[in-house]
Amino acid sequence: MPNENELSAAMKVSRTTLREAIRILATRNILEIKRGKGTFVTELENIGDSDGVASLSKVKVNLKDLYEMRVLFEPQAAYLAAIRGTEKEINRIIYYGDLTEKMIIEKGETVDADQAFHRSIVKATHNEFMEKLMPILYKAISSSVVYNYTHKDVIEDHRSIMEFFKNRDPEGAKAAMHLHIIHNMRNLGIK
Repeated sequence: MPNENELSAAMKVSRTTLREAIRILATRNILEIKRGKGTFVTELENIGDSDGVASLSKVKVNLKDLYEMRVLFEPQAAYLAAIRGTEKEINRIIYYGDLTEKMIIEKGETVDADQAFHRSIVKATHNEFMEKLMPILYKAISSSVVYNYTHKDVIEDHRSIMEFFKNRDPEGAKAAMHLHIIHNMRNLGIK
């Protein structure tokens, strides 16, 4: 992986936040820290084992921890997706954002549409590791939360995120996603 300064600048997060994320991933054998040499992603065949990424969805963590991970990864995913996403991928993001809004307005089942919206963003990053990690995070959250998407914040947040994607504005998409997660946290009573 790039050194700490380069990676924190590229991801636009503080070095403290980056260190914590690396520490968590190292304890799960996803990353390996070699003193004096750098930080490395472990062999891909180790990722699916009992100590790898798949086991993360079974970890007993509190909801705050899970949402802190969302705050770390999803704004950057939105940033990358706005830059790297194909027109088809951007259209898919917008489709699922619109579908989520429609389901909220009609008081229908929103979880699948909302998760598809977020998965579409991650897919558009073209980052295979993120594509493997984020579904595990979403699964851990969905097993811990009873969703209540009646909040107008969700509709407004998704509209904002989609507008930034339509305009291919990575900084705007990143900021809108960050705000969206903060709104989710507040709606769930997470401080």
